[in-house]
Amino acid sequence: MEMTQTVRQLGRKKILILGAAAALLVLALVGGAVAYLVFRGEELTYQTQAAMRKALPVTAAAELHEHGVKLAEPLKCADLPGATQDELRVSCAGTTSDKKPVAVFGSGDRETAESHYTILVAGKPVVENAPCLGADCHGEEG
Repeated sequence: MEMTQTVRQLGRKKILILGAAAALLVLALVGGAVAYLVFRGEELTYQTQAAMRKALPVTAAAELHEHGVKLAEPLKCADLPGATQDELRVSCAGTTSDKKPVAVFGSGDRETAESHYTILVAGKPVVENAPCLGADCHGEEG
């Protein structure tokens, strides 16, 4: 009878230990997942529509300058339809110093932390789906 009681006690101890270990494992996995989501380091360069709209004329002008294109005046930017807190959409318009039309399109997706920029001069792409423009590209790999 003593032996049966000892086996039961060992069984209970093992169950308690395994249960505690399983609970710790679940907590570690949940904590790791939360940490990954919070600290994964992938963020949009511009967190808001207003920030993107404000920065895009400067970064696009710098990118155009790197391609040898001079603007007649600063680009004017506006929000595009369909923009949300999580899906940023901005377009800019202007002209080059030699009177060619310039169109700039920027987008950012908070879920994927991806940004895309396209610049057209006289309807022809100077930049297509670039992940950054101008000074924002410094430090980017590639």
